[in-house]
Amino acid sequence: MSVPSHRPTGLSRRSLLRGGGALALGGASLAALKLPVFEVAGAAQDPASCRAADRSGSDRSLVISNWPQYIDPRNNKNGTFQGFSERTGITVDYTDDVNDNAEFYAKVRNQLGTCEPIDRDMIMLTDWMAARMIGLGWIQPLDPERVPNLHANLIEPLRGVQWDPDLRYHAPWQTGLTGIAYDASRTDAVGSFEELLTRPDLKGRISLLSEMRDTMAFMLKVTGADPGDFDDDEWADAIDRLRQVVADGHVRSFTGNEYVQDLAAGNVVACEAWSGDVIQLQFDNPDIRFVTPEEGLALWSDNMIVPNLATHTANAEAWIDYYYEPAVAAKLASWVNYICPVEGAREEMEKIDPSLVDNALIFPDDEALAATFDFMPLDDQQTAQYEGEWADVTGG
Repeated sequence: MSVPSHRPTGLSRRSLLRGGGALALGGASLAALKLPVFEVAGAAQDPASCRAADRSGSDRSLVISNWPQYIDPRNNKNGTFQGFSERTGITVDYTDDVNDNAEFYAKVRNQLGTCEPIDRDMIMLTDWMAARMIGLGWIQPLDPERVPNLHANLIEPLRGVQWDPDLRYHAPWQTGLTGIAYDASRTDAVGSFEELLTRPDLKGRISLLSEMRDTMAFMLKVTGADPGDFDDDEWADAIDRLRQVVADGHVRSFTGNEYVQDLAAGNVVACEAWSGDVIQLQFDNPDIRFVTPEEGLALWSDNMIVPNLATHTANAEAWIDYYYEPAVAAKLASWVNYICPVEGAREEMEKIDPSLVDNALIFPDDEALAATFDFMPLDDQQTAQYEGEWADVTGG
């Protein structure tokens, strides 16, 4: 596997993800989706009536909130950021103030829940939170005629998601995988989640992710259920299996991004892992491997969405369309090293950095992407029950 040539500095985007699991995506579309509502009565809005006049034509500006370290350097005159402004004449006020889905949600919920502006034209949030806000009517629809590159170039595995199957409200920014990582210098290959949970030589030497949706998606797979469509009995089987694994002392810890330090130090030799982290680990230790488990992979995205009362919607749509040009997407991917969601970017990468073309964590093959699965949207009752039982087992 190729190693990226541009090592990002500082904290990675995924290292800052806290406050809820990433909703895995798949290709299946549900014709009629009833999105769960998580808020008190009165918080839901109608985006058709809670909208501002679009000043894009007279005010060539755009305000964006994104995660840290999630774009190529903005001071690079040959980079994508300055390229957008030079081409469009749009000045971008770009802030990396999304450090946590739940934290950012808490920052804007009062305004969005009462149809007040949050002074942003675009925000970038992970699938489950994007779905939550779309379900509450807090997000403006995109004009498909203004984002033709999105509809033409989005990779197939990210199409038809349960919570926005027609790309009416969201556009994936970057994408990652949840699977297994192991240190080949310290243990034999680990090929499945079942093996991770049962192999005697791994007892007490593995970690699982502390985000419920990530880990329980795999536990549901292990116990024979579909994470995208399961009932309370199947959930009970999965959480009971995890409870037994924990009681047996097989799991050293449940962690967020801290597992990267444990894996690097040898405190764990195998773990549930995010693909973006593994790329970073491989810079210092080429023995770190990322595995597609026999059970499949969870595929998550962070998404560009336009909040209610945004005043530069057309400018935001211009940004989306620009970043869905394959050449632009390849330049971005060469720096951030996450999965590129744009069809054709791999071919463009040949011109930018050929060493990245065959990196399976930036450009997974069709076989790997075909092995991804959903974690179904949860209603209020399920959320309370499942999160409570998860906390009881994991000590969270």
